[in-house]
Amino acid sequence: MTPTLAFSQRLRPILTAACFAVAGALVSAPASARGPEGIADVAEKVIDAVVNISTSQTVEAKGGEGRGAAPQLPPGSPFEEFFDDFFKNRRGPGGKGGGDLTPRRTNSLGSGFIIDESGIVVTNNHVIADADEINVIMNDGTKIKADIVGIDKKTDLAVLKFKPPRPLTAVKFGDSDKLRLGDWVVAIGNPFSLGGTVTAGIVSAKNRDISSGPYDSYIQTDAAINRGNSGGPLFNLDGEVIGVNTLIISPSGGSIGIGFAVPSKTVAGVVDQLRQFGELRRGWLGVRIQGVTDEIAESLNIKPARGALVAGVDDKGPAKPAGIEPGDVVVKFDGHDIKEPKDLSRIVADTAVGKEVDVVIIRKGQEETRKVTLGRLEDPDKAQPAAIKKDEPADKPVTQKALGLDLAALSKDLRTRYKIKDSVKGVIITGVDASSDAADKRLSAGDVIVEVAQEAVTSGADIKKRVDQLKKDGKKSVLLLVSNADGELRFVALSLQ
Repeated sequence: MTPTLAFSQRLRPILTAACFAVAGALVSAPASARGPEGIADVAEKVIDAVVNISTSQTVEAKGGEGRGAAPQLPPGSPFEEFFDDFFKNRRGPGGKGGGDLTPRRTNSLGSGFIIDESGIVVTNNHVIADADEINVIMNDGTKIKADIVGIDKKTDLAVLKFKPPRPLTAVKFGDSDKLRLGDWVVAIGNPFSLGGTVTAGIVSAKNRDISSGPYDSYIQTDAAINRGNSGGPLFNLDGEVIGVNTLIISPSGGSIGIGFAVPSKTVAGVVDQLRQFGELRRGWLGVRIQGVTDEIAESLNIKPARGALVAGVDDKGPAKPAGIEPGDVVVKFDGHDIKEPKDLSRIVADTAVGKEVDVVIIRKGQEETRKVTLGRLEDPDKAQPAAIKKDEPADKPVTQKALGLDLAALSKDLRTRYKIKDSVKGVIITGVDASSDAADKRLSAGDVIVEVAQEAVTSGADIKKRVDQLKKDGKKSVLLLVSNADGELRFVALSLQ
């Protein structure tokens, strides 16, 4: 199994599940330059630690107008009698149903590797997801049933355990942080159900964010990775695992030299927690964050643009008692520089629950340090409800125009119309000029402006006065703190020119 990032006609990567169930056409790779002589030594040393992961799953067949339903034919068609007889034989008791409703078994294959001689195996979560039965197939063909120790969907990792029939070969994690661009790496896995296969290439890039998850930081390699390689190890030339092969970009499903592996630094931490707790216990700061654009940086007097802008603070989170507020920009966390929001997400998640850390923020142009004791991130995986918008009635409220927006005081009638929570305070947007910067920034009727340039506002006149003053001061943009109907905040910078 290998998830594939397939290019659309506009060359936009799209993540798709790629469970290898039927052998596909082999894709030949162009000949590459001669590699280092140590590749054969690495392969010989670690090959017995690499295993195939075989899974089976019971899938319920669908009847009705699905794949097993009889075709619709005109009355009197010469094929009518033939198809009637054929599909009657496939129906269930009493001739009811639209096809064979007998549950069927499906099988798929992926890869994994042994990290402990007691029978501990690491693979991808998508390799074993929804499986009724999991088997580890060793290099000599021995097949052994395995159980799940723990999974982590966010990094797509899973840990399995099986009872060893004999002494095992195990491999160790290396330090993925020490990888350099151009370093040689070796991938071993089960492409196209062929069994243990060795390919080699180089590290093409590091810290790749391909928007497949909240903690993306992939190693990119041109070592051939195909369907069935998922969960297999990526080795350095010392025979250490420096990544877990997980994704490829391909228009055909075969390797084109763009593969991605979860770095060993991430894998080792996840595996340790899964073995210890059977689940992930990630750190939690209790803030919602967004990027710092050039316009937002100019509005906040931050040069150069960097960090993670705090758009909201959880009332029950660790950041609240530490004094962190919306509008603060986190530029350093526990000694690590924060260049963009994903940096903060990854570092916080990797930090131990209960640890006290220093968080450096920029507030109104000045750096401040706050001490925060991290909580534990709960993962309900629930979708946020969208704000419900309704068309305005014929009777419009008194409005003030500014920044391409129609603005009104937040009355009881407007709260009811847009279903805005009582806790939301500010000035409501009742209309947006389609040609304005506000429209480009996706402001819409029903949004509520809470602050302008980090000052609270209660009327359209407040906003217009504040905007006029910023123009006189020579500012190029204005920073708005905007709430949706449910009280979720975000910062929006609008041009004043």
